[in-house]
Amino acid sequence: MRPRARGIARLLSGPGLAATLLLSVVVPAQAGPLSRLPAAEGDKGQELPGMPSALDPDAEGVVCTPASREKAKKQDWSRQRLDLDRLHQHSTGEGVTVALIDTGVAPGADGLDGRVTAEGPAGDDCVGHGTFLAGLIAGTGGDSPRLAGVAPDAEILALRGTDRRGQASSALVVDALRKATEAGADVIAVAVALPRQDAALSGAVAEARRAGAVVVAAATPDPPSRSEGEETPSRTYWPAGEPGVLSVAGMLPGGARPDGSLPTDGIDLAAPGAGVVSGGPRGDGHYLGGGVPVATAYAAGAAAAVRAAHPDESPDAVVRRLTATAYPADIPQLDPYAAVTTVLGAPPASAGAEGAAVPVTVRDTSGADRAAGRAVLLVLLGSATVLALLWATFTFSRARKRGWRPAEAGGARRD
Repeated sequence: MRPRARGIARLLSGPGLAATLLLSVVVPAQAGPLSRLPAAEGDKGQELPGMPSALDPDAEGVVCTPASREKAKKQDWSRQRLDLDRLHQHSTGEGVTVALIDTGVAPGADGLDGRVTAEGPAGDDCVGHGTFLAGLIAGTGGDSPRLAGVAPDAEILALRGTDRRGQASSALVVDALRKATEAGADVIAVAVALPRQDAALSGAVAEARRAGAVVVAAATPDPPSRSEGEETPSRTYWPAGEPGVLSVAGMLPGGARPDGSLPTDGIDLAAPGAGVVSGGPRGDGHYLGGGVPVATAYAAGAAAAVRAAHPDESPDAVVRRLTATAYPADIPQLDPYAAVTTVLGAPPASAGAEGAAVPVTVRDTSGADRAAGRAVLLVLLGSATVLALLWATFTFSRARKRGWRPAEAGGARRD
């Protein structure tokens, strides 16, 4: 079955549809102080503290995100939608290193202990956001295994792309990209999005790709608070806009982008980005989070699972797998199970090391669709012709029984 046809079939059956139908509630793009975990009908749900993406830059002093005292009691919609239970039967990301560029990752966080490398300030995750994302990429779920990440056996290289409060800067992202390249990371997840491109950033991305890394980046930052009716013009953010980078946006359970999402173009994939559960840097409790960085983490975990299952494939082939096997939609929706298990045909002859800058597209099936359309038309025309002949025969037979005879040649009439 073609990847797009398979995606449609899975969208209309199995846990993907079940999660969408049961959990097609509107959840916030960013979790607040207390957010409700989406619940199936008849379930009371539960309250979980929200995981911020940054701390208040204007506050005096730095008060880190406190430990959560609450624990989720069930698997959230995002893991059901991504079919992680079935994915883990085929790949867990073992042997793959994912460099995560965000607020840092606590090395001893629940479900990540022993698989996080963090040098210097990257091991101090005051905000907690980077640790939350690391759990989505490579967490085991601790004592809640159904809340495991996409690639629970992958290694995490924690790098800071922000200051201690979570404010991103181009200089920090460039430095982190270079460190990830030097460390030989297989996947680099850039969870921050910068408003401007510069030569140093472009060079660091190109160097990472030449070294063999799959670079995954947030398509936009999380939206700032805006006055009602105020519109933000569409623009490109970086490094998501760099050639060959997999650009990711967040989606709600129904597949749409959250209200207020910043407009942009060139998005390659959408992944769950609202009402998602993960852990933090302190304690073993859970938080509720959302936003484009959450979707980016899920896509990076999927890239790790693909690299573990297909170690001989190039980074460009990994990106092609993730995009060609996604659920068909206005923005293709991430399907890590399909990406790992689908047998793909050969890439176009022109694809190569220099072809990575060209956006990956799904195989063109318009020719087959036109042929199928012509076949249907011929069947319909044939059926109409047969029906017309049957009707004419029936009518002629009844007329003869009533005494009607065709006129004789030359217009002669019978007296």
